[in-house]
Amino acid sequence: MTDAQETAAETALRTTGGAPPDDVEPAPTPLLEPREGVPPVVADNDALAEVIAAFAAGTGPVAVDAERASGYRYGQRAYLVQLRREGAGTALIDPVGCPDLSGLGDVLSGTEWILHAATQDLPCLREIGMIPTRLFDTELAGRLAGFPRVGLGAMVESVLGYALEKGHSAVDWSTRPLPDPWLRYAALDVELLVDLRDALEKELDRQGKLDWARQEFDAIASAPPAPPRKDPWRRTSGMHKVRRRRQMAVVRELWTARDKVAQRRDVSPGKVLSDGAIVEAALAVPANLQALTALPGFGHRMGRRQLEQWQAAVERAKALPDAELPQPGQPLNGPPPPRSWADKDPVAAARLSAARAAVSALAEELSLPQENLITPDTVRRVCWEPPFEPSEAAVTEALAGYGARAWQIELVAPLLTVALTATD
Repeated sequence: MTDAQETAAETALRTTGGAPPDDVEPAPTPLLEPREGVPPVVADNDALAEVIAAFAAGTGPVAVDAERASGYRYGQRAYLVQLRREGAGTALIDPVGCPDLSGLGDVLSGTEWILHAATQDLPCLREIGMIPTRLFDTELAGRLAGFPRVGLGAMVESVLGYALEKGHSAVDWSTRPLPDPWLRYAALDVELLVDLRDALEKELDRQGKLDWARQEFDAIASAPPAPPRKDPWRRTSGMHKVRRRRQMAVVRELWTARDKVAQRRDVSPGKVLSDGAIVEAALAVPANLQALTALPGFGHRMGRRQLEQWQAAVERAKALPDAELPQPGQPLNGPPPPRSWADKDPVAAARLSAARAAVSALAEELSLPQENLITPDTVRRVCWEPPFEPSEAAVTEALAGYGARAWQIELVAPLLTVALTATD
């Protein structure tokens, strides 16, 4: 980091992004430029071997980012991986041409990886053999430090005083060849991640939160892959309108048919058939192809063959015996929705109200989001089924069982212990 950057970072961190006085004209924020230009995309094994050697010889942490084609392609695979490390510079790697990056992951094993919003990129990086053992998440660090805006562009501007180019975050990164402006944008995403990490580490240390952050980063790095969602069709947008079991079966059959088509064509499911169209068909349960065609989302632009496959899915749902129809809701794995607590268990509702108020007050005092202090789901579970003896030791054990980190338990266990005795 240059002296000017360091001064800007320290000033921004002291004010946590505060606005200048009204009588001071803010200086224009300089646009960030790549220090060594935009490197060529690595798309074959020979070029990849050179990158692996360069990054193995580099020093310090490595900045990592990945670009996906959400909304365009099926799944969440990576279509570009960006890295930067002292002594190695920046590398842009095409995972289509180089689908196995485990060799690169191996030489970076034990190195701290810097990512912004790590949980978004780790699944697609894992698929290509890149799995960190240590990491620093600049987005999460910003949350813990109390920054009101934690997007990468906002963080780089408020902490380091540079503006990132905008406009390419939601493009189709499966496009080949990738346009030069997109590659420039991608390279800049890792340009200052190391500098941002260093500034945030200093600020977290100043606030006494650095150990909290390290515990959070360790938890992310050691977390196993998320299991597949049970009944993913239930997450169809607009599902709350569908109340009858036969209608739910229509959603399930259409969702499953759409998913198969999307996977075969490698396109986003929403480009095959919208969630809105699925819900409209479920509510109407059309009797025939003509009735289906009249529904929103199944208009004249859709070919007859496509319409026939959607109507066939509807017919399968209509033919199911009652015993095979989906149940109205998923079996609850945990407490019911809080809105029903007052009727089901007024004492538990009082506990939850007291716990929420205490957690909210402490989070405000510590200048961090409530969900980072302790997850709302954990609070609900402890309040719905509290320990038999609500001692601080018992609450501590319960919080640990739900995956709370040591720093969270130390801060929250005393509050929840008091809240568990609330009766009105």
